[in-house]
Amino acid sequence: MQYRWPAHFAAFALAVAAMCSCPLDPAPPPEVEQTLVVAVRPGPASWYTAAHGARAGFDHDLLARYAAARGFALRIVEVDSADALFAKLAAGEAHLGVGGLYPPAPSHVKADAARPDPRAALWTHGSLAVEPVLVYNRSAARPRSWRDVGAAEVAYEEATGIEQLIGAARAAFSRIRWQAASDLDAQALIAQVAGGTLPFAVVPAVDAIAARNLFADADVAFAAGPRREQAWAVAPALRTLRDDVDRFLAGARADGILARLAERYFEPAGQVERIDAGIFQERMQALLPRYRPLFEQAEAATGVEWRLLAAIAYQESQWDPQATSETGVRGMMQITEDTASRLGIADRLDPQQSTLGAARYFAELRARLPERIAEPDRTWLALAAFNIGAGSLEDARILAQRQKLNPDLWADVRKALPLLALPEYGALARNGIARGGMPVAFVDRVRAFHDILVRQAPVAAFVVAAVR
Repeated sequence: MQYRWPAHFAAFALAVAAMCSCPLDPAPPPEVEQTLVVAVRPGPASWYTAAHGARAGFDHDLLARYAAARGFALRIVEVDSADALFAKLAAGEAHLGVGGLYPPAPSHVKADAARPDPRAALWTHGSLAVEPVLVYNRSAARPRSWRDVGAAEVAYEEATGIEQLIGAARAAFSRIRWQAASDLDAQALIAQVAGGTLPFAVVPAVDAIAARNLFADADVAFAAGPRREQAWAVAPALRTLRDDVDRFLAGARADGILARLAERYFEPAGQVERIDAGIFQERMQALLPRYRPLFEQAEAATGVEWRLLAAIAYQESQWDPQATSETGVRGMMQITEDTASRLGIADRLDPQQSTLGAARYFAELRARLPERIAEPDRTWLALAAFNIGAGSLEDARILAQRQKLNPDLWADVRKALPLLALPEYGALARNGIARGGMPVAFVDRVRAFHDILVRQAPVAAFVVAAVR
């Protein structure tokens, strides 16, 4: 069986966003009431708050697909630690536990008999292979190995399974002050390293990727342990559920769903250089409050999310309404004269006209794509068309199909776009040779800026207001 986006998924995703953090009564098996109760440990890569307060993340999207494929409603309880998650499973108050967890190795020794034992849970097959990495503050010398850490403090998330992956280092380097943090997730640990209150932290590599542009003063020093697959934990009595999830994961791997989710959340990595990310965050504080009302007005008029418009505007002009390029594009959104004429923009240097016109143009490009193209690929493809033109994007989609790639997936079309610059391919394209590498870089950078805007929501006051 193949698992694809069901037609009702959009409505279903809204239901997923309705979270409950209250204690639960013991839950009957999911097939009894067609409700799947899930204990979720939020994290920067697996489960976080995105635009408009909706949830997103690798585990979130994968869980939503599983529940939709099985016809289950979701009942979510967010927990603040791995111990709390395993306690919910042990008490029968949740069917599944998700959130950046590593299954315990057979030789794993439980440290505290009073705490929930991850070995008591059933574990699904892995969904994502992730290595732990050591994060350091860039103002200090980058350690090349554990020996360079000396006797400094190194914190890691307690009870998530990561302690197994660094077990050899903990045994070999006893001078290091190893600290198991029970009340801090990976993002909080990275934030402390960036702020200078913690010298080092060990976190999953995907969490470091997710936070790479949020905390410009923190960076990855080296791989801290072997790569192992993260998985979901299942309540001890629900072997049938565990086996069913395993079948779903096998199908998701075969269908490429796991690979596409990894591409969505963890690639492209490092497209925004550190200095650019730092400048971007400075301008978020200094300039964005001035122009945010324009982006919000454009969202109200066109339905294009305001943070995405802000990310486009920053990539185009760094939020400079007077920006003018040598090619003749002008204004906040760098609109051409022909496009301005078609959209009825009288003054491209007027930030309100420029923003609203660009939002209408983007919405038009997105609407013109075939209906079968699902999000987020629909948005990424529309961004490429915004940069290179709808005709050249279509040439790239046709070329992707000829290359036996999927023309409806951004991950595949981005491979075909640069080929349009080569004479042997561009000469056959309806719109001729094109600089296909430019839209790839454009989309990557807009995605990175948008990700920063979304993930800064909990800590930036002017962003928090937008999701209340």
